[in-house]
Amino acid sequence: MTPLLDPPITAPDHLVDELRARGHAVLSPQGLAATTGLDLHALDAMRPSWSDLPADAYLRDGGRYRRRRHGCFVVERGGLRSVPHRAHWQPVEYNALHGGIERRFEPIDPAVATSAAWTRLLVGLAAVCSAVKGDRPWYVEAHPFRIDTTDGIGRPTPEGAHRDGVDVVAVLLVDRVGVKGGETRVFDATGPAGLRFTLQSPWTTLLLDDERVIHETTPIQPLQAGGHRDTLVLTFRRDGFQGPGVV
Repeated sequence: MTPLLDPPITAPDHLVDELRARGHAVLSPQGLAATTGLDLHALDAMRPSWSDLPADAYLRDGGRYRRRRHGCFVVERGGLRSVPHRAHWQPVEYNALHGGIERRFEPIDPAVATSAAWTRLLVGLAAVCSAVKGDRPWYVEAHPFRIDTTDGIGRPTPEGAHRDGVDVVAVLLVDRVGVKGGETRVFDATGPAGLRFTLQSPWTTLLLDDERVIHETTPIQPLQAGGHRDTLVLTFRRDGFQGPGVV
């Protein structure tokens, strides 16, 4: 089996400079804890909820490999508030496969979304966004994903290499069990530069300046029955959530 490429880890005290200079950075689990002021055990307490994600009914490739939930929040003045549950929407310019339609997913487990760890995670990452992009309210969409290999292959990014139409994207690995593949690829949006690596340890976190880079994750295949890859994707956008008619 091809060896996995380790991600290039950035120290927390160099995180903002790395994002400004390169448009992407990876935090180790310990780096995420230091950046957000979280104990990793508090994050681990959320992991069982990934085993209770409903199937994604909107996959246009006919697949049955993705399970997910969705929630929307606003970080402002160092605090977090949830907003009424709403559809997830992206323009076709950013998601050629699933763009242009309102996708209504089940909400995030309230026990997770109201926990102190959840609040500290989103507020802590929003502070990084403000350090890079300027202080402002951040409109956050949260997507817990499970990509499984029940049908032999699972596609973490069926839309291919893409941007999300936001300011900053955070991809947190939650678990990786009995799979091969799932290589992360990040490319400069305006040039040939790029890199590839595999997120391997739970709570390793990839941060992306969505205006500057595009990203994708390659398909996964099973190494054992029940193989799957769990992630939490958080998108941070200024000036409101995406929606039909919103620029």
